[in-house]
Amino acid sequence: MSGNECLPGRWLWPGLVLALLGTLGVSLGIGRFPVPWSQAAAALFGLDPGFGIHWHDTQQIVVRTVRLPRVLSAACAGGGLALAGAALQGIFRNPLVGPHVIGLSSGASLGGALAILCGWSTLLMIVASGLSAALALAVVLLLARVRGQTPVLMLVLAGIVTGALFAALTSMTVFLADPDRSLPGIVFWLMGSYASSDWTTLAVLATCLLVCALLLLPLGWRINILSLGDDDARLHGMPVESLRLLILAACCVMIAGQVSVSGIVGWIGLVVPHLARMMVGADHRRLLPAALLLGATFSVLADDIARTLTAAEIPLGIVTALLGAPVFALILRRRARRGWSED
Repeated sequence: MSGNECLPGRWLWPGLVLALLGTLGVSLGIGRFPVPWSQAAAALFGLDPGFGIHWHDTQQIVVRTVRLPRVLSAACAGGGLALAGAALQGIFRNPLVGPHVIGLSSGASLGGALAILCGWSTLLMIVASGLSAALALAVVLLLARVRGQTPVLMLVLAGIVTGALFAALTSMTVFLADPDRSLPGIVFWLMGSYASSDWTTLAVLATCLLVCALLLLPLGWRINILSLGDDDARLHGMPVESLRLLILAACCVMIAGQVSVSGIVGWIGLVVPHLARMMVGADHRRLLPAALLLGATFSVLADDIARTLTAAEIPLGIVTALLGAPVFALILRRRARRGWSED
């Protein structure tokens, strides 16, 4: 490989990391209570005013207690969704697959909606979303099982059916909710928001991301082989069924954790893997970490827009759709011009 070909890769990973860190830093200073970046950094680290940067206790409370857990939660959620989306697109060999396609998002949303309807605590809501997502995954695997095997096409079709079923049950929950008490909370939560993020929810998201990353990142080369087809994977000695189940379980953990904390946040798991693929190629050993970093940056930027664009906070799902749909349309047009056979 020539030096010119190595140059983009040499600067790519530091650029992705610096872009994420820069986005996190800038996000601490913007909002309804703007804090200059220098004062936000000083308040965050508790620098002595003797350094020449003066900050107030109010600024420190806003930066440390309100914004820091929120921007970190957004980064963990976005990175996890993009990582899961890239893995799912690889094992299903379909660039249109995302967390919502296989029914996991709809499954987790049902548990969360029921928890809000019943007035359960945040911890019980997280547990309910996780169990509901696990139930949705079990239904998908049960429906897709044919003669002792689980074909990719059957998994996708079973996911669509299961997602529609759980979405209908969620709609029924919304219909049964008290218009004056639980209904507004369910509706706003379903549209996605990190407004309720705190250190507890951050711990949940960080744990789910850690589990998902530890399971998926080492499997990059195996996902490469799975993306060639089940027959080729078996020729390489891959345990296709168990490996696919492990990847689905890792994605289920991440999606359940994200939905339980911030509701349904669409498009990140679908669009960001495409952007990462354009930057690093289709090798999942590079694609998965790139999608994680890009997804974290994209999610934080979307949350910044959601909480600063208007006087009232815009639901995050609306922002990600407004950003993701045009980007995905451009990617589709670009791929159509180049030919769908190219990676």
